[in-house]
Amino acid sequence: MKHSLDEHAARFDEMAAEYDDEESDEYRACASLVVEHASARPGDTVLDLGTGTGAIALPLAETAERVVGRDISEGMLEEARAKAADRGLSTAEFGEGRFRDPAVPDDADVDVATTNFAMHHLGDAEKREAIEVIAELEPRRIVLGDVMLFGEADPSEPFYSPEVDDPATVGVLADAITDAGYALTAVERVHDQVGVLVAERVEPVGESVGPVGDSDDAAAEGES
Repeated sequence: MKHSLDEHAARFDEMAAEYDDEESDEYRACASLVVEHASARPGDTVLDLGTGTGAIALPLAETAERVVGRDISEGMLEEARAKAADRGLSTAEFGEGRFRDPAVPDDADVDVATTNFAMHHLGDAEKREAIEVIAELEPRRIVLGDVMLFGEADPSEPFYSPEVDDPATVGVLADAITDAGYALTAVERVHDQVGVLVAERVEPVGESVGPVGDSDDAAAEGES
């Protein structure tokens, strides 16, 4: 990480009020894909890390039973809470948390984990650790939208800010996800330096022969 958590938090506190107005087309496209691939169901609990002003959390809160948004910037969290109140979304809750310590409530069993345009602030080893922490929560699906490199970064026109950002290659992220026990099921390329990765939890051998979440349905059919 090129800056401390406190430095990143202060930076986002300063830009919180104008953050939504300065979103790029790539950011919006990425956010839409994250929401689409998260495919939250009624009854789901979603963990949205680096939630910012709620670009992912709030749309998912319209369907999911509970959305837990976590961020290091209180300014961004205040914006998210205000937007949730304006939309009457009581299913979204926002509080301080970070990738390696998401502060998930004890009564929350995470079904889907999402993050958008946040993990690129971590170094590669820290990204791997963050993905391992998420995987330990055993969501059925992880959706990661971010600045990521599909090839060599163009040093003359990087999409990101090299002084504060540290994006990984798609390969580094994919390896971290699969090493954590997840199967990569989709790769969406928004830009040469922006994309979305979707992963499903791999069931241990012998526990399920179908996709995650379908075992109960299969058992019910077998009994009929």
